[in-house]
Amino acid sequence: MKADRENAGTYNQTGPVVLRLSVSGVKCEKKENVKSVTVTAEGIKGDAHLGSSRALSLLPFESFDKLSNDKLMIRPGDFGENITTIGLDFGALRVGTKIALGDKVVLEVVQVGKECHDGCFIKQTVGDCIMPREGLFARVIMAGELKEGDSIRIIE
Repeated sequence: MKADRENAGTYNQTGPVVLRLSVSGVKCEKKENVKSVTVTAEGIKGDAHLGSSRALSLLPFESFDKLSNDKLMIRPGDFGENITTIGLDFGALRVGTKIALGDKVVLEVVQVGKECHDGCFIKQTVGDCIMPREGLFARVIMAGELKEGDSIRIIE
């Protein structure tokens, strides 16, 4: 598996940023990339996980290269994550950590990792998936607009 570096975008970053935003109206499917989203108190408007206790999912783009297989080119959103980050130290994030994204959005990490569902096309193709080990799930503390390239910072 190779990460789609060509479509990863390039940001002259001075810190962690939102690389891609992804939504889907159906659960357990890869998500489509969008340039911006509206984050409400219940999650991302238009996403199937809106209203759940772990309404938003995050995954570091740096983790995509951990799965090695030539059968599949992976892109942000393919693991079902809403927010693909670049430059964010996921090792520093624990349940209860709050992170600020862009000008207004604040999230709180509520879960680290999850069980991979049986229908995961990546796990079926290459026999492994990084979301169970490296994905984070969060609830919304402060709502707002979010767009690609927005900065991310750990606030507590």
